[in-house]
Amino acid sequence: MRVTFLGTAAARPTVGRNVSSLVIQREGDVLVFDCGEGTQRQMMRFGTGFGFHDIFFTHLHADHFLGVIGLLRTLGLQAREEPMTLWTPRGTEATLRQAVELGVERVPFEVRIVGVEPGEKIARGVYDVVPFPAKHAGRALGYAVVEHDRLGRFNAQLVRDLGVPEGPLWGKLHHGQDVEVDGRTVRAADVVGAPRPGRKVVYTGDTRPTPATREIAAGADLLIHECTFASDEAERAVATGHSTAREAAQVAADAGVLRLALTHFSPRYADDPRVLEREARTLFPEAIAAYDGLTIEVPYRSE
Repeated sequence: MRVTFLGTAAARPTVGRNVSSLVIQREGDVLVFDCGEGTQRQMMRFGTGFGFHDIFFTHLHADHFLGVIGLLRTLGLQAREEPMTLWTPRGTEATLRQAVELGVERVPFEVRIVGVEPGEKIARGVYDVVPFPAKHAGRALGYAVVEHDRLGRFNAQLVRDLGVPEGPLWGKLHHGQDVEVDGRTVRAADVVGAPRPGRKVVYTGDTRPTPATREIAAGADLLIHECTFASDEAERAVATGHSTAREAAQVAADAGVLRLALTHFSPRYADDPRVLEREARTLFPEAIAAYDGLTIEVPYRSE
């Protein structure tokens, strides 16, 4: 699983940073989260490509969704035919539809707009995209990409020693089914280890620190948490529905995540967000300040 940050600035672009968007790539699936202005150019710049079918919006503030107009137009000019689904907090569908129809000439593919509620899992076979509530102005969500548990380790040598011929019987054993061989029962539990956890990446969008974020991020491989301000602007963070670097780090520590990526920096820190990174690391040493073009690989945990 790979995360690429396309925009890490809050509110408006700066010389070095675009506004909010990121891509999560998982074994051929490409998921886009938020789509600030200029996102299509960032996709070309950082090589994520246009082979995706879903954009997930955390909320409909301009710096998180205005870029969808240019992106859809670009895809239309490239003669795209596959449908696109835009996922948005339930109750905001009409606003998004209005923006798309106002800003985009007819495109040669279907654009679906679907409203979602917190906890309404979007099933993708071996993983789910799970919306959760964020605390920000208006209707706002975060999203977690949660892989299902993987099959346990298959002890191929032991299976051979037990006389099980390679083929369909191996598949049955690996999937937890006992098999019969020469009148003997070979138990799956004897040759397959315990299920192994999948990976989990959590993206908060814009939010104050919340119990819901801590709950869904528990044990996550990567938490991507907004940190618009440093702690000396804590009152402003509260007033605007944002988080400080220290607050983001506290959420990461409470949730027991492996890594924390900070994003959504106020333009005042855009040129040098190290003050935010240093503040977060006082509580959570595995914190990094993201930048446009940063790619984070999320491997399976060592077993």
